[in-house]
Amino acid sequence: MTVDRRRILRTTARLAALTAAGELLTGCGQEAATGAGGPHGGGSRAGHGSPLDPNRMPHATSDPSPPGAASPIATDLPDLSPGTPQEVVSGPRDRQQVALTFHGQGDPALATALLSAAEQRGARLTVLVVGSWLDAQPQLARRILDGGHELGNHTQNHLDLATLGPDQVYAEISGCADRLKALTGSIGRWFRPSAAQFATPLVKKQAKKAGYDHCLSYDLDPMDYADPGAEAVQRRILNGIKPGSVVALHMGHKGTVDALPAVLDELRQRGLSAVTASQLCS
Repeated sequence: MTVDRRRILRTTARLAALTAAGELLTGCGQEAATGAGGPHGGGSRAGHGSPLDPNRMPHATSDPSPPGAASPIATDLPDLSPGTPQEVVSGPRDRQQVALTFHGQGDPALATALLSAAEQRGARLTVLVVGSWLDAQPQLARRILDGGHELGNHTQNHLDLATLGPDQVYAEISGCADRLKALTGSIGRWFRPSAAQFATPLVKKQAKKAGYDHCLSYDLDPMDYADPGAEAVQRRILNGIKPGSVVALHMGHKGTVDALPAVLDELRQRGLSAVTASQLCS
């Protein structure tokens, strides 16, 4: 497939020093506010990241792809707003946009059905993939990007990073990054830690080392991973969502797939657009 190649637009700025433990940068371009970690784990929040992400999609390389994989793909990412924090929890509250983000793991048929349902309604998703899932399903990297969605990193093996040392954390992040780079030509913009809502200072340091200036958290968790059923997933999302929300969902659960069409229809009725995390923070 012929794809347009783009030149790298890169403007770097140094991250501010880590803030004291307990500080939380909640929104794209917003200042820090004191708060506690969410139900899946916590950690001190860090300072503002660079206004533009250094991991903009590079030109696809001529290196051979892994067996069964598509050739590397080049896609364009919008620049992030100045002041986008190192860890994004939500987007601007004054724009009628939300980000539906998905942990990329599980039955590939369910994943494909979910992507198709989103595309039929003009929605764009952000998929934070587990590297071992891509090892088994390399074709889904192209499928996700071809649908206009965004790919990010959710570690190689979905371990509890809080139980690992620095070298092990780095291996988990860089392992998935390597898969993304081999399959698409880029490591992606976002890293989301596994088994935690927020990244600890150690995790953020290792993510930065692996090439990720920005971690992606969320402000709404409908707990679809517990398989409460489509009606419950739909109700929890619609009761909690508001402009700027980043919603944490999972691809490998039928209730989530079944809930998505009604969720997107209702969001449209409310005037809310489902966009990628990069679009939300641009």
